[in-house]
Amino acid sequence: MSVTPAERATIARAHESRAMARARELGASVLGTTSPNPAVGAVVLAPDGSTVGEGATQPPGGPHAEVCALAAAGERARGGTLVVTLEPCAHTGRTGPCTDALLAAGITRVVVAVPEPTELAGGGADRLRAAGVDVELGVEQAEAEDGALAGWLTGVREHRPFVIWKAAATLDGRVAAADGTSRWITGDAARTVVHRLRATCDAVVVGSGTALADDPQLTVRDADGRTAERQPLRVVADRKGRLPATARVLDDAAPTHVSRAADPAALLAELFDRDVRRVLLEGGPTLAAAFLQSALVDEVLLHVAPKLLGGGPSLVGDLGIQTIANALAWTIVDVTPMGGDVQLRLRPTRHTGGRPHADGGS
Repeated sequence: MSVTPAERATIARAHESRAMARARELGASVLGTTSPNPAVGAVVLAPDGSTVGEGATQPPGGPHAEVCALAAAGERARGGTLVVTLEPCAHTGRTGPCTDALLAAGITRVVVAVPEPTELAGGGADRLRAAGVDVELGVEQAEAEDGALAGWLTGVREHRPFVIWKAAATLDGRVAAADGTSRWITGDAARTVVHRLRATCDAVVVGSGTALADDPQLTVRDADGRTAERQPLRVVADRKGRLPATARVLDDAAPTHVSRAADPAALLAELFDRDVRRVLLEGGPTLAAAFLQSALVDEVLLHVAPKLLGGGPSLVGDLGIQTIANALAWTIVDVTPMGGDVQLRLRPTRHTGGRPHADGGS
């Protein structure tokens, strides 16, 4: 039975949609290793729609996702389609233009999720079209902006890192008991997730109060408790200089930055200048309140344990809110059972940079 042009187009769209979902996964797989560059994923499809190459952005100085995918595909890329989460670059930086690599490989169609937002790297789509390549922009753009590109896009639009506030609390919103004990509110599954989350971030931030009370090491460890090879920057907000020289966060297991910044915005500016684009905020109620009051939390990852304490420190400190009408509003992105606990992922419903965070966000 012959296939009509409309049916052929539908089949091609299905192949490209599956490839775009895979490209987002590839971008997420390198989070924490690419900053200040974006974590991009790319898939090469042969003319028959089969996947012949995959790639993700390598650490700074290494090849971009498109080049990695083309290398994996080899000659099978000729006449095929590249599906990528960010528009291929047309400029020369530490590496050559991805557009040149695509033209040399014989790619005839490029499907892009997010158009390039920077002037420096822009123009890739125009360069490809001028050479006769079919280019489609904005395919499943919201999903890509909400994923691995969220941190980098926040840096481009707001000139600061993307901030994830991670917290664990009981059903009644307590982060510790009245006597100060807090280990362990949540179970093993939630703690494993936290280590995986740290690995995807460029920096982990706590306040001096948490550093003094808990003396955390803030390292990434695997399921067997071994220290991972790559470690994010450990950051202690210590405006008053209270951190003792014996603190575990000052050991040689990972790099550490002790900040005397006066407020969260100044702290994030310091980190942005150090090429940090994705921050995990693990501080206590006081530091969390400071970031929330400054509207500098982009995502919340809350682990809720089915326990009640009835006393002890609350999840967040005083926000200065006197009436329910002024409550900070959040959108639940997903709810995930996690062992005996529940993980809530939330995004603020405020508008920043002209677009609602809850809707989205080489």
